Amino acid sequence: MRPGFTGPAMVREYAVQLCSQLGKRLDDSCPIADASTEGGVRVHAVIPPLVASGASISIRLPDRARPGLEGLAAGGLCPAGWVRVLKALVAGRATLMITGGTGSGKTTLLKALLGQCGSDERIVSVEEVRELGALQGHGDHVSMAVREANVEGAGAVGLPELIKATLRMRPDRIVLGECRGEEVADLLRAFNSGHHGGMVTLHADSVGRVPARLATLGLLAGLDPLALAALVEGAFDAVIHLERVGSHRRIAQIGLLGLDGRGRLRGRPVCVWDGGGPALYSPLWPGFARRWGIEGVGPTGQCPGNPATLRQVTKVPNGVGLPGLEKAAGPAHSAEAQEMVRSSAPPPAGPSSGPARGMARPRPHPPAQTSPIRMQVGRAR
Repeated sequence: MRPGFTGPAMVREYAVQLCSQLGKRLDDSCPIADASTEGGVRVHAVIPPLVASGASISIRLPDRARPGLEGLAAGGLCPAGWVRVLKALVAGRATLMITGGTGSGKTTLLKALLGQCGSDERIVSVEEVRELGALQGHGDHVSMAVREANVEGAGAVGLPELIKATLRMRPDRIVLGECRGEEVADLLRAFNSGHHGGMVTLHADSVGRVPARLATLGLLAGLDPLALAALVEGAFDAVIHLERVGSHRRIAQIGLLGLDGRGRLRGRPVCVWDGGGPALYSPLWPGFARRWGIEGVGPTGQCPGNPATLRQVTKVPNGVGLPGLEKAAGPAHSAEAQEMVRSSAPPPAGPSSGPARGMARPRPHPPAQTSPIRMQVGRAR
């Protein structure tokens, strides 16, 4: 007998048995199942009538080798110097949001960052479907996953309930595998109640688009946009945005979330990278680096007439002058440059020390008095 499936009926039966072994129900009344193993193998299955015949089965296998930050940087995830940035954020117990599209490497980076946590730290993770698996070198890791309702429709335990439960487990770090619903309200309350060093992933297009994405999730939880903005501004210390082009994944932006002069949430990159050229750094970088004790990373300096020296002032509808970036950096930087045109803002006036948490509100400048602000480009050394 030839190996393999003999027809659509066998494919369907295989999907049903596979999900059953992983504790998930897949039948005519529940034709979609999302299951996983403790080791992080993820199975997604769909059967008729949602598909034409047989079954559609997607299996995601975790990497056998779990590279650390250095290994990821060597593979092109980020400039080598940015490894120091990521390590400093973890060591300083920064609360991090990791954003990007599907398959951009959010979970991979999350595992590498958790690998930098102290072995004596108690890490409590919450996931809809287990993907993190066991954390190497961390014996005190509590992994929780949601439970679906039974055939009577009772017994369901969702992400909001699990996030509330983490607060009673003396966590050193709270980790949410993916935020995509009303659980955002409970997560923000947890991160605003003295639990620093947490991490979460979120689907978003860029640092500048994170506020809109969070506002959408906040509406699902019944949060007013202004209340959500105030909670987010005090909850997250940095946003790490990843992008995938073909098979190459990279950290495209590192940014901050803060309030503008009208109390609205804004996302602003402090540095961007195109995957090949030098990294670009906004005027927010010096304060960001001082706050987290990052040394030896940043602009290498400016050369008169260097086309990579970026400067421009962009007007936004509310009349606030924002320093942006020209396309003078070349086509390789055009996408990131335009993102910083939309999202950057001048550093707030004040003492040299960085803000206590999040970002201080930028001070508006009358359009007639705005002047070009020089931006710098340099390789992360």
